[in-house]
Amino acid sequence: GKAEETIGKNRWLLDFAKSLHSRPIRGISAAEVLTVLRAVEEKGLHETAHRLRALTGQIFRFAIATARADVDPTYALRGALTAPQTKSYGAILDPLLFGGLLRAVRGYGGQRTTAIALELLALTMLRPGELRAARWSEVDRDAGVLTIPAERMKGRRPHIVPLSRQSQALLEELHPLTGRFELLFPSIRIAARPLSENTLGGALKALGYSSDQHTAHGFRSSASSMLNASNRFHPDAIERQLAHLDPNEVRRTYDRSERMAERTEMLQWLADHYDGLREGGKVIELPRRA
Repeated sequence: GKAEETIGKNRWLLDFAKSLHSRPIRGISAAEVLTVLRAVEEKGLHETAHRLRALTGQIFRFAIATARADVDPTYALRGALTAPQTKSYGAILDPLLFGGLLRAVRGYGGQRTTAIALELLALTMLRPGELRAARWSEVDRDAGVLTIPAERMKGRRPHIVPLSRQSQALLEELHPLTGRFELLFPSIRIAARPLSENTLGGALKALGYSSDQHTAHGFRSSASSMLNASNRFHPDAIERQLAHLDPNEVRRTYDRSERMAERTEMLQWLADHYDGLREGGKVIELPRRA
């Protein structure tokens, strides 16, 4: 059940802290914990580093409560880690504010294809470059997946995106607009070239969001933040959907499952959650009118 699932998630996280496993808990310093967390961060697994810091803190607080330790060294590490979104990418992490962004995108008055691209970035967790260069031949409507080939992925391995009902509906709407081209999002000027990232950034600016507040790349951090906060999904499933490579080569070789069933469920949950956030703003605004 749920308890076993949680134990599994925690084991996966604690694997990253193997160097501390044999140490007496009372002797572990903040500097040692930070070294472990930094090593996870350097692999690009920022979300995992934050989850690991939180879990390590829980372990220390339990140790204090049972007289096995005197202090929680993770308390001193708050703010020491990079925020899950890297410095250069503004991202809205607050769910209410994100609902406002989703409403703004839905009401965008510019090119419809640009608005669809922004919505699909939110729903697929893809990097902007991966989505902008996506081709109609990579969409399998029957299987409900988009597969980005290895040569276009940062990690140089093919990446599968399960398409939620909402993503599929957006692609149905997009097809009459760009289906005659190779690319999902061709440039308005040269159809063989993809829509530029500046177009996406420009649309967000037109909606009133500066690059410090939210960028096209920021949708990944928003999704990751909400999925982690939901505590419904294995951190490994979130990292895989973000196309972050498992740093453990052996585990990566043996785990061919790719957690596809969980990732399919996860992206559908995210799409439904976003629908709720988008609609939720209307409910929140009602009392103010009274």
